[in-house]
This record gives sequence, structure tokens and C-alpha cells, in this order.
Amino acid sequence: MRILKQLIAGAAVAAAAAVLVAGPAMADPKPGVHPRPQDVVGVGSDTIQNVMDQISVDYNKAHSAASQQHLYSWDATNPKTGAIHDHIVTKTGCPSTFVRPNGSSEGIAALTTQNATTHGHPCLDFARSSRDRAPTDPPFASGGIAFITLAGDAVTYATQATTHAPANLTTAQLTAIYTCAVTNWNQVGGSNAPIKAFIPQTGSGTRSFFLSAIGVATPGPCVSDGGGKLEENEGVNTVLHSPNAIVPYSVGKFIAQVYHSANCLKASCKPVNGVVCKPKKGQNLFGCDAHGTMKLHKINGTSPTVPFPLPKPPANPVINKNFTPGFSRTLFDVVKFATGTSDHMPSRFHKFFGHNGWVCTTTKAKADLRHYGFLVLPAGTAAGQCGSTH
Repeated sequence: MRILKQLIAGAAVAAAAAVLVAGPAMADPKPGVHPRPQDVVGVGSDTIQNVMDQISVDYNKAHSAASQQHLYSWDATNPKTGAIHDHIVTKTGCPSTFVRPNGSSEGIAALTTQNATTHGHPCLDFARSSRDRAPTDPPFASGGIAFITLAGDAVTYATQATTHAPANLTTAQLTAIYTCAVTNWNQVGGSNAPIKAFIPQTGSGTRSFFLSAIGVATPGPCVSDGGGKLEENEGVNTVLHSPNAIVPYSVGKFIAQVYHSANCLKASCKPVNGVVCKPKKGQNLFGCDAHGTMKLHKINGTSPTVPFPLPKPPANPVINKNFTPGFSRTLFDVVKFATGTSDHMPSRFHKFFGHNGWVCTTTKAKADLRHYGFLVLPAGTAAGQCGSTH
């Protein structure tokens, strides 16, 4: 989400640690500062970019020695300008012509087909993904990729607080809306008004997941992605400023925005001199409250959060573990497949993402996941556990 970006946690550990107290946080490196070839660098999903920025800061703070590998995570869009597909240098010595991947699918594609090397190390080490393996992705086999389980999330539909949409839709009704078989809200229990259906840009993992959940391969002609510029979980985007609008939204991201993030300096969440918001002590360092006046709704009569309806801040709602089947999802880090380990994760990633690694076992990492709205999963090698691979 282009409006939530703030400078790659790891560009300078001391500086990032200082920002934890107060002040604007960024997620791309400062000019002239880049991760080293031996460091671990990721790109991709907007949904989990902020929590990975935070995890990077906290991991690097706990492993600050120059001899240790550090962890970095580039945002999906430029944090200072909101630019899409600008050029980034992922590590020292990597190409300056590399195009910043925007979303899960572009991150995976960059990892697998656009990955250069620097001093014997890959320029990209992992991709963030808010969707599971697609049929077009490389397999879980030699020469392919491994999806590493990170955390839990859910996706529901969101509308403006003042809306012509009903407060609950079924899976079948969502399918009809996004295939354009239904085009008026009164056809699904709402007011007599045209439906304006929106979907995030094509590289979005949330887009892919939501369409899969409602059984739609290709959205109908009435569905818009804002000319390819609608980022996921971006309630302040002006294309959504209509009582007729509907858009899929990450429940975890919504919780983080409303309950744990600083207010944007401008209602539009556009950067002011490169700054979007200024987190206070106790607020998330990365990401601003960009939900605007959107609200979440039920699917098939089940609530996306507990409690629901969402109470006013301060509160501490969580994702409903019993949300309607098919709309709960797992979030992943994606790496190259390895043949020399039992889990087929390259051994150098075990200390970061493995089931016995820092992300799955430390109190700090678990707190980071919760503060960014996601479900903490038990660590283990079984399917669906943190650190498991497939």
C-alpha cells in the first residue's frame, strides 16, 4: 500500500531503534545506505510489509554485530512518493535497474526469474506473500520454491460507513457481484443503487486470494482496479469514496490500521515532505491508519473479528478464528527450494523463519505479529504451523 510506506527497517539499526520512541518511520534505506550482499532481503506483499519491517528492526537490534546477517524488507511501493514500480537497489552491488515488485505475485516472480547476484549472494532472498501457491508458481521441488508459514489472516469485504450495501453477503452473492451477474445492491438485500465493485491491482496477493475464495478466475467488466493503481487495504483511495463501493480487505491489516497505527498527517494519507504519519509511543512503528471511513462486514453470517461490530479505540479486537471457511488465509515468506534440508528451506533461513527460528519462537516476534493484527500460529513442522514448508 503506497501510503503506508516508511524507510526499510534495517538500513541503520540504531536509527530505527531510536524511531521506536516517536517520530516518522520509513521502510526504504536512506540514500547511499544498502544491505550487504550477505544480508537477507525480501520484497513483495503489501499486506505483511509493515510487520516484516518491524520484525526486521527487532531482529537486527537483537543481532547487531557486523559479523551477523541482518534482515531487511523492501516495501511494495515507494514510501516517500507513493510511486509504483520505481527502481531500487536491493543490496550493495545489485542492479540499479531492478523494478520494485508490487505485491505477492510480483515478489515471487522477481525471486524466481529476475534475481541477480552480488559477490556470490542473491540480490533477493525471499518474497513476502499473502496468498498460497498458485498453479503458475514453481513447484515445491528441485528448482522451485518453498512457502514458509508465517501467520494467520482473513479477508472480508469492506464498504464506506455510509453505504447502500447490506451488512452481510454470502459467498454466492460475492461471486455474483464480482462476475457482474448482480449490478444493483437491491439484488442482494441492499438499497436500490448501482454496485461499484473494486479489486486491488493484479500483483496483489489479497486480490488473488479473494477471487479464489469466491471462485472467480477473472473479474467481470464492471469490476475496477483503479487503472491498475488501487493498492490493497487502502481505504483512503478516492476511487472508494462512494456509498456504492465494495472492496476486499485484510482483516489483520484493518485491525492494525484502526487500533495500533498513527493517524495520517493528511486525511488522504498522502506524504507530507516524505512523511505519512508520526507514530507515538505504543503505536506501530510502520504503517499509518489508512482505512479512511471504511468498515468491515460479515460473510455468510460470520463475523470477521472478535468482538464484532468493532468497538471504538482503544480496544484490542482480534481476527475471528471461526470466520467463514474459505476466507481465512495463511501468510508466507517464500524462498528457493533446497535439496539438502528435511524441510527444503535453505539452511541459512532456519534462524530467521524456521520452526525453531526467531520469528516463530521469540516473544518479541509474536508481539509484532499481534500488534500488526495477525494471528500467531504454533511453531512446528505440521501443515499450517509457523515455520512449516510446502
